[in-house]
Amino acid sequence: MRKIVVLDGYTENPGDLSWEGVAAFGELTVYDRTDAGDEELIARRIGDAEVVVTNKTPITRGVVERCPSLRYVSVIATGYNVVDTEAASEAGVVVTNIPTYCTEAVGQLTFALLLEICCRVGHHDRAVHEGRWTSCPDFCFWDYPLMELSGKTMGFIGFGRIGRVAGRLARAFGMRALACGSRATDEGRAIAEYTDLDTLLASSDVVSLHAPLTPSTECLINKDTIAKMKDGVILINTARGALIDEAHLADALNSGKVYAAGVDVASTEPIRADNPLLKAANCFITPHISWGARESRLRLMDITVANLEAFVKGEPINVVNAEVVPGAVSYSRDTACVIETDADGGSNAAGAADVRT
Repeated sequence: MRKIVVLDGYTENPGDLSWEGVAAFGELTVYDRTDAGDEELIARRIGDAEVVVTNKTPITRGVVERCPSLRYVSVIATGYNVVDTEAASEAGVVVTNIPTYCTEAVGQLTFALLLEICCRVGHHDRAVHEGRWTSCPDFCFWDYPLMELSGKTMGFIGFGRIGRVAGRLARAFGMRALACGSRATDEGRAIAEYTDLDTLLASSDVVSLHAPLTPSTECLINKDTIAKMKDGVILINTARGALIDEAHLADALNSGKVYAAGVDVASTEPIRADNPLLKAANCFITPHISWGARESRLRLMDITVANLEAFVKGEPINVVNAEVVPGAVSYSRDTACVIETDADGGSNAAGAADVRT
């Protein structure tokens, strides 16, 4: 019987879903977690399995070489940089991913972070429960400036599926939307004005990141790009932590150049204790939760089962190393990420439009 190993299943299914759809295709072993730094342990757990399911546990060249029975790696995420796809291709191992399973949820959290910054719901809820409203001499109070979004400009760096969902939400709040970092589409033009990066930075009251992490987008937000932003700008990141130079952002938050930041991702996850954003002023951090809605995870599970079924039938879909299977249905990235500055600029990024967890 075909052996299937799930290396890090807990975050996808902490107990509210079922692996039975995957188990229908073979003898299933599920590990909640596997030490990502222990290549020997990873290889030992895979053993002679033909199918491996992973979210963040790396499948390195060394792992591929130690597991000659391996034929299929199912990445239960959109980003697949945890797999050495070159080594997989050389060994004839098919690698697939899960596209577009949490698009709406990520757009939703983008605005949850932004609204928390604008309204400070959490702070004022705690203040009321601590008795401050009861003892207040006035009928109301607030401890932070409260902001309306209507009439403000929100700039989206990366305007693929997730960026466009967030863009529609911005428009619903009465905001003007600007976009860069993705090739213009008719759908995108109906939501936002496409522009270059420098114009977006200079014009936006809120900057929201939805770009992939590539060598050319790493630390895209740094002291130089922050200097081009409006004073008091708000920055939101629900994409990849390493898009931001976190030390530079912390400095900008502490100086007031950036009024506030809301981030769901960090350059290293779990976040390190010495991450400068942990002590920065007005920085709201959530632990990579935007993909975690049960609806999103159920959709992810369903696509995982569909990917496995297609592989078993010899007609794999969502393949990220399509050279292994001629004629396979490849993972289709939404639109290219082409971040351009104005004539005096210096940033040029290429890659997928938005890549999430």
